[in-house]
Amino acid sequence: MAGEGRLATLIVLGLLLSGCGRQGNSEPVAPRPPLAGTAGVVVPLAPESLIGSWTLVDVADPGAGKILRLAGGELHLVGTRCGTLGGTWRANSDGAFLADIWQAPAAAVEGIPGCEKASQETPGWLRRVTAYQFDGKGLPVLLDGGRQPVARLVPGATPTPEPNLADSVLAPPLVTDEARRALAPAVALPVTLVPMDQRRLVGRWVPRSGHKAAYVEFTADGEWRGSDGCNGESGRWISGAGGALLATARGVTLAFCADSVPVGQWLATARRAGLGGEVLVLLDAQGDETGRLTATN
Repeated sequence: MAGEGRLATLIVLGLLLSGCGRQGNSEPVAPRPPLAGTAGVVVPLAPESLIGSWTLVDVADPGAGKILRLAGGELHLVGTRCGTLGGTWRANSDGAFLADIWQAPAAAVEGIPGCEKASQETPGWLRRVTAYQFDGKGLPVLLDGGRQPVARLVPGATPTPEPNLADSVLAPPLVTDEARRALAPAVALPVTLVPMDQRRLVGRWVPRSGHKAAYVEFTADGEWRGSDGCNGESGRWISGAGGALLATARGVTLAFCADSVPVGQWLATARRAGLGGEVLVLLDAQGDETGRLTATN
C-alpha cells in the first residue's frame, strides 16, 4: 500500500509540473521519451511533440525526401525527387498518425518524369504510416499498420533555401496554443453511440439534410471522396479504438450552390465517429457534433 501511495503522489506531481510547462503562447517542444504507465494503465502520447523539422532516417524509398517538417496541421516533405511537397497531417494521443500530400511545385509536376501526379498522390512510404511512438531516446518513430518502423525522425533539420520554397518553411515550427488545442485528446464517444471502425465506415454516406447531391464515400484504402453539392472534395482517413477518426480535406473549387453541405469540413474537424441507430454522427474533440449522415448501401 505504501508503494501505491508513493506512485500516486509521483503521478500527481508529474501532472502538475506538466501543466506548468505548457503555459505561454508558443515554444519549441523537445522530443519526449516513451511514456510508460503501471501495469494496465495506458498513458496518452503527446502529438504536439511531433511538431518540428525532422531529418528522415531509415526510409526504404531512396527518393522519399530528406526533411519532414510538421507544423500546426501543415506538412512539408523537403528533398524528394519531385521537389518539396506540401499537405496536411493529423495525429492523436492514442498514437494514430495520418499524412496527406496535395501540393507540389509546377516545375516538378511538368519537368520530372514520374512526378506528373506528385501533387495528387501521397508517397507510398508515407501512405503506409498510420501510427507513431517514441523510441528509447525520446525520438519519434513513424509506424505502419503492423507497428513496424517506416521512418525515424531526428530533430534539428534545416531546409536549404529553394526558389519554390517559402521562407516560412525554413524556420523551425513552434508549438502554439492553437496547435495544442487542435491536437488535444478527444472526449470519449457518448454511450448512446456505437463506435465506428474502418469496416463499418467504408461505403457511401449522405447528409441528413441539405443539397441532394452532397455525399461522402469512404474507401478501404484510406481515401475518401465526396461533394458539398457542387464542389468535389477528397482526402484521407483512418479510424481507431473508441470510434476515433482522423481525416484530411484537400483544397477544393469554390463554386456556389444553395443548400451546400460542408462535408469536407465535417471530416477535417471530426475526432470521433459513432452510430446512433442508422445515423453516422461525427463529433469534434470537445464532443460537439460536426455532422450527421446516413448510409446509402
